[in-house]
Amino acid sequence: MLYQFLLPRWTPVWALALLLGTLPLTSVADDTATILILGDSLSAAYNMEVSQSWPSLMQERLDQDGHAYQIFNSSIAGDTTLGGYSRLPRLLEKYAPAIVLLELGGNDGLRGLPIEETRKNLSSMIEQSQASGATVILAEMRIPPNYGLTYTEKFNQIYTFLTAEYGVTLLPFVLADVALEPGLMQADGIHPGVEAQALILDKVWQVLAPLLTLRHNASPR
Repeated sequence: MLYQFLLPRWTPVWALALLLGTLPLTSVADDTATILILGDSLSAAYNMEVSQSWPSLMQERLDQDGHAYQIFNSSIAGDTTLGGYSRLPRLLEKYAPAIVLLELGGNDGLRGLPIEETRKNLSSMIEQSQASGATVILAEMRIPPNYGLTYTEKFNQIYTFLTAEYGVTLLPFVLADVALEPGLMQADGIHPGVEAQALILDKVWQVLAPLLTLRHNASPR
């Protein structure tokens, strides 16, 4: 089902996600800007080789197209907006990213956490990122309707509301055309498989590429 990929699964894969939270995908040159990905299992190379995940594929595309950007993937399976909020200040201080991609909130919704708490955590992460000088991409999350019409509608509205409030770039729900295709999901029926990673990358690239072009044109090379 469309929402199933968001369900947290606490398996040894979390160790891999933690590793991704401490190491960049490739070595970093002195003149290379950083793209920070702060997310959950959608971005954490869940149950696959790191090289097969969409963040790794995005690094390859950046390199091939000649963009001087280095991806730092700090994504942990099962993470919530509170976890991201707790980790972000250190990441901003250490890596001074040019772009921050926030891919969090799905696990908040599936756990039925208060809407205001999720909104507040995302707002704080956006504010901190923008204050550090980073451009923010906010990845839209969705939850199933069985959480009740009122809760579901309010949750889904968080992302469009924050996009308008802070002027950030919205990344539409990346599994909208993936989760309903069995061949693109893992055997658990919950997480996107290797075959889906390139499709996810294409969706991310659609909103990321214009930002890279703007920075490329604005900065001397």
